[in-house]
Amino acid sequence: MRIVVIAGHAPSLVNFRGPLLSALVARGHSVTALAPPEPGGAPTEAALRALGVELLRYPLDRGGLNPLRDLNTLRSLRNLFLTLKPDLVLPYTIKPVIYANLAARWAKTPLAASLITGLGYGFGGLPDGADALQGHPQTISRRCLTELVVRLYSKALETNRAVIFQNPDDRDLFKRLDILSPATRVAVVGGSGVDLDHFAPAPPVLAHPDTGAPVFTCVARLLWAKGVGVFVEACRMLKRRHPHVVCRLVGPTDNVPDAVPADMLRRWREDRVVEILDAVDDVRPILAATSVFVLPSYREGAPRSSLEAMSMARPVVTTDVPGCRQTVEDGVTGFLVPPFEPGALMRAMERYVLEPELIAQQGMASRRLAEERFDVRRVVADMLAILPLPENSTAGRAGELR
Repeated sequence: MRIVVIAGHAPSLVNFRGPLLSALVARGHSVTALAPPEPGGAPTEAALRALGVELLRYPLDRGGLNPLRDLNTLRSLRNLFLTLKPDLVLPYTIKPVIYANLAARWAKTPLAASLITGLGYGFGGLPDGADALQGHPQTISRRCLTELVVRLYSKALETNRAVIFQNPDDRDLFKRLDILSPATRVAVVGGSGVDLDHFAPAPPVLAHPDTGAPVFTCVARLLWAKGVGVFVEACRMLKRRHPHVVCRLVGPTDNVPDAVPADMLRRWREDRVVEILDAVDDVRPILAATSVFVLPSYREGAPRSSLEAMSMARPVVTTDVPGCRQTVEDGVTGFLVPPFEPGALMRAMERYVLEPELIAQQGMASRRLAEERFDVRRVVADMLAILPLPENSTAGRAGELR
């Protein structure tokens, strides 16, 4: 088959979809990837070429709400599909899923499937996107945006042969909102998976060598919905009780409506409650120097950063919300806390100060959970089993993988 995979951010094709692309090529399929232009994009193109995948560009305003720009995206994708004549299109992330599917129908592409890797800003960053349609306090513009996204998802996924989710909560939400067609095969897989060999276990860090206290690290895009503001406030509260703890926030800024403003980042740096570090190409040294990984996100598909920390045998403290709750066995591999509550997050983090033996115990359990549920080889096998590929032609009627 000729398969076109559509991304909203080019580096994610290598970092998140690389194993899937390799598996498709290994099965004899011709794979082309589409992604928006990026500054200094040559390394991405070279990495994909090494996998046997061609990369083409299309216009996309990832965080914008301008309908004219989105219409340009739709037209550009349709023209690319008319030229490439794919047998199957496979988009992931919100805008690519919506516009690539609509463009594929317009271009009369035979088959389409989608990866739902999170719901994001369109659902208001809420723990349950359905609340946005049931009077949850939001601005009128956010409610209207959520309703629009639901309508667009319904239309875009109408003829999908398969839709793959990263957590059961998102699947159930789409069902409650009547977004999915009864004829569509549905699967839930272990996020994007994690390379257990690449993210090998590291010795536990019971305390920073200079301060004698644990090191808490949050790795995330600097967005409010990632809970980075909650993390900073929890660290502020924790350091009032335990001044020697070390807190680090690592991640890139982003040009989306939910981004933390530059002046707020500047104030955080001046406060020195949290060390704010730039994004890095290889996060392993940072995780190796971490005692406990923290991600107080409001909602996720399945946070890759948490999976990497788990694979490296780090306890994880995260929120009891869709996507995040699947990565932690509460009290065994880390702790689950309510979203939006820095006090609850602080108390969970303080457990490791008062009971440092938890760092090694829960870290080992974290690694075991990563091996059992999130091995990238298993995740890719699960995705291949649900996609409308020739080898799955005898799969039978619509159903669920898990």
